[in-house]
Amino acid sequence: MNQSEFIINREDTGIRIDTYLASKCPELTRSALQKLIEKGNVLINDKSGSKNYKLREGDRINICIPDPEPAEARPENIPLDIAYEDDDLLVVNKPKDMVVHPATGNYSGTLVNALLYHCGDSLSGINGVLRPGIVHRIDKDTSGLLIVAKNDFSHRLLAEQIKEHSFTRKYMAVVYGSLKNNEGTVNAPIGRHPEDRKKMTVTLKNSREAVTHYKVIERYQRFTHVELTLETGRTHQIRVHMSHIGHPIAGDPVYGPKKVITSLGGQCLHAYYISFVHPRTGKTLTLSSELPDYFTTFLSTLKPLY
Repeated sequence: MNQSEFIINREDTGIRIDTYLASKCPELTRSALQKLIEKGNVLINDKSGSKNYKLREGDRINICIPDPEPAEARPENIPLDIAYEDDDLLVVNKPKDMVVHPATGNYSGTLVNALLYHCGDSLSGINGVLRPGIVHRIDKDTSGLLIVAKNDFSHRLLAEQIKEHSFTRKYMAVVYGSLKNNEGTVNAPIGRHPEDRKKMTVTLKNSREAVTHYKVIERYQRFTHVELTLETGRTHQIRVHMSHIGHPIAGDPVYGPKKVITSLGGQCLHAYYISFVHPRTGKTLTLSSELPDYFTTFLSTLKPLY
């Protein structure tokens, strides 16, 4: 059982409670949070409330998140955008707002549910019944390419590549502000935030090495379109690193500014390129994905710098 308490300050007054909690509990979907509110797992000043409740300064919000149920994920007929597939693995182009694997309050509609329907029993079992086939993950509100292992042999070899940093992952993003240099590297260790355990932060305490390379694609007024390459793969790495250097991802409700660009429905971040050695053939497999509509639509609204 995971319990958290939040005291509402003046800046957050007037925000719906489900919207506020979504920024504080990024691992839960809005619908999952609404269900917790309906079930009485969220208390407002020690009383149950509704998902429509608008926060007031000084409100005390307590949320109780039940422990994960020891149950297997169920197959669901959810369409998948498959970029590549063979007997050992598949690469899926995950849409924004899809959770990768089942978790507390969110046991359906995930990528794993869709994979179980599509692949049947042909998924690796290394990560257990709730994460079959999942070698790496991307956040719910991040879109893009994700590799899934169909057997333990493939899973082990793919995981080794990630560990050895020989697995190339590139992202496209729109960040706030204008970066000083056209290319650069953020080398800053990442660990749990000391006050908010749902967040990550740059810290020297209980942290792990984290390296992100960036390159400017296009400069706009107030924003910059960048390519980001992961050298390591820490939780929320790109989002934390770009926020750390003063250029958070546009639309990021957790690491961005208080006034979120709600039209993006989350961070403007897309995993567009992936390259790795196929575990069976030993040949390099490289795949890329076009920018999704939400990304290109947002770019079309921005004014060029010159």
